[in-house]
Amino acid sequence: METKELKFLLKLLGCANYRSAVSASSLKSITGRDKLCRDLGNRGLVDFSREIATVKILPAGQALLKIDTEQLPITDKELKLLEIISKSSGKIAVSSIRSSVKASDREAILESLGERGLIEVEKKLKRTKAEVWITEKGIEYLHDDYSPKGTGTISLDLLNNYLGFMRKSLQVQAEVYQSPPILTLEEPISQISDVEILQTIQHLDQELGTDNYLPIFHLRQKLQPPLSREDLDQALYRLEKSNQLELSSLQEVSAYTPEQIDTGIPQDVGGPLFFIIVN
Repeated sequence: METKELKFLLKLLGCANYRSAVSASSLKSITGRDKLCRDLGNRGLVDFSREIATVKILPAGQALLKIDTEQLPITDKELKLLEIISKSSGKIAVSSIRSSVKASDREAILESLGERGLIEVEKKLKRTKAEVWITEKGIEYLHDDYSPKGTGTISLDLLNNYLGFMRKSLQVQAEVYQSPPILTLEEPISQISDVEILQTIQHLDQELGTDNYLPIFHLRQKLQPPLSREDLDQALYRLEKSNQLELSSLQEVSAYTPEQIDTGIPQDVGGPLFFIIVN
């Protein structure tokens, strides 16, 4: 990541909900904001307010103009815009479209024509009152994956934004782990968090004496339902990614029934993930 991209993200970390108007005074020190929005948006780290910038007639739209439109579900306004767009063989900028259709109605009409496959629309950053915000993927990237390398100059204000972001994350984690409810084998289960799933694993291991090597079918019997198999698999993957547990494959199948083996998580290579080990 380039230094200017990092500075842009760190600026957003200092905004409420990591969101800001692109023209806000707090971002004015960042040059090339429009390009940064596009580049970081293409990587899914930020998103921004968009509007239709260009349109192009598609074959379906051309074909529609050649038939009797009175019997088709298309309004006069839609037809007017479609006729204007059809006069250009390539893309046409929306700002250059001159028609009696109000600008306030034009965006919705073009959206509708695009959804029906009559025109191709290209969206870009809004020209006025645009906002930009860090996405969930961007938050995860800054928290878990970003590893700075090389040299660069970052102000203490930007560093403070990042420290505040990390402290907030730690506070949320502390609240989650503060006093989670302990599930017993007899308790009914409704909504289940990852923390509760981890505690259930530990409780089952103690109850069944599996020495921190819990076969997955015990957990499925306890949590399915209300969880689906896919929901439980994804929760286990999340806990493994956060280094709270490990999933081990089954090598010796003779000790378990085919039904029990089928409860494992299949892998492309090797046996299914079958044992749960809490770190």
